[in-house]
Amino acid sequence: MENSDNSSTIQDFAAFELKSQLLKGIQEAGFSTPSPIQVQSIPLILGGHDLIAQAQTGTGKTAAFALPLIQRLHNNGEIEALVITPTRELAMQVSEEIFKLGHFCNTRTVCVYGGQSASRQIELLKKRPQVVIATPGRLLDFLRNDKIPRFNPKIVVLDESDEMLDMGFLEDIEEIFSYLPTRRQTLLFSATMPLPIKQLAQKILDNPKLVKIATKETTNSDIRQRYYIINEGERELAIVRLIDSEMPTKAIIFTRTKKEADSLCVNLVARGYHAGALHGDMQQIERRNAITAFKDGNVEMLIATDIAARGLDISDVSHVFNYHIPLNPESYVHRIGRTGRAGKKGIAITLTTPLEFKEMRRIAENTKAHIELYEIPTIADTMKSLDSKIIKELLNAPITDEALQIYEALSDEIQASQLACKLLSLLFARKQILGPDKIGLSKADLSQIEASLRKTVTSKTSQRRSRRRIQHRFRQHY
Repeated sequence: MENSDNSSTIQDFAAFELKSQLLKGIQEAGFSTPSPIQVQSIPLILGGHDLIAQAQTGTGKTAAFALPLIQRLHNNGEIEALVITPTRELAMQVSEEIFKLGHFCNTRTVCVYGGQSASRQIELLKKRPQVVIATPGRLLDFLRNDKIPRFNPKIVVLDESDEMLDMGFLEDIEEIFSYLPTRRQTLLFSATMPLPIKQLAQKILDNPKLVKIATKETTNSDIRQRYYIINEGERELAIVRLIDSEMPTKAIIFTRTKKEADSLCVNLVARGYHAGALHGDMQQIERRNAITAFKDGNVEMLIATDIAARGLDISDVSHVFNYHIPLNPESYVHRIGRTGRAGKKGIAITLTTPLEFKEMRRIAENTKAHIELYEIPTIADTMKSLDSKIIKELLNAPITDEALQIYEALSDEIQASQLACKLLSLLFARKQILGPDKIGLSKADLSQIEASLRKTVTSKTSQRRSRRRIQHRFRQHY
């Protein structure tokens, strides 16, 4: 195993001598300067070496293998590359990233994972995409039953290998590799390198190069991170209540889809908020206008998709809201990194359903972040926050010439105390708190969910072990 210490400072993706269509995809995706993991990994992968890359989440690992993978595709009508991920959410994210970067190279991807129609996935595989992104369980099932004929990928990527270990997939991974060609390039990416992963690497990699990026805290300590447990149908109610309670000066709200970004933007504007949308279906001039309005303060809230917000560099963002839980830890780090910049404090808030709670815990563990559980404020709590902010703003507000003119015009007709009360009444009338008093789950409700999850995890672990014991006995007899 050889350690690579590429200390050269590459400032541009063009330095990797990538094909023009791929560089166009990189530009379209909003990437500008390669990250350290990309600087060190991409030349080695382009050189055909097996690779072990150790780096924390949020360092740009996906593009580190996706870019050279796309570069090395021959588009010969065969499945040329396989990416194995521990979860379907990550599989979807990787697929989206590869498709996005390889758009102008006509790169086709197919996701293979459980919980979806196997027959539909088999039909898509028959169309011979260049890249298959798969979770271990569904992929192994297809391989055992010969559902992927002529399957000889020349590049194989193991993404989040330590997570696969934690989820009990290591035996499945070893079996999967028994179906793969021996002449291949294998890339192993992992945040940590526990002994079982090192032993796996020795079995499946051939004289690999080693890239290791120094561990650091992946989320900014200037960002306070919170999450709220809500029911699926309460998302809009919850985000409105949190906006009223938090009163952000400048906020980005991340949604999963373009349709969702548009819908939420329309509804927030209808409620009287200064909001704008930003997503990939908008014309370039529309996107530019939306960003300019946000930068200038004409729009206080920008509702954006991940792709549209890639590379967005706007100062003074006080809050980031995740309307849905991000698909993976890397996306989470990328999103919340839009606030808490230049030494200023920021707040990151994530809405999570009970079904997504386990994934939220995984994000916290992988990013080593302290994400606090909060309850959605009641109307009374929100009014208290509003009162405090208004009082602070009034005490710090300058007296303008226009205000003095109006005051002098009214001074003979109304007492100063009455005038002040009337102005405050008008102000609060515009700040009406809407929606039900209670939104989302309480901490007591969450305790019950945690207890139920522990039972489920224990049961699944027992089932997996039992299944493997049966398989082992079967192999001994046959």
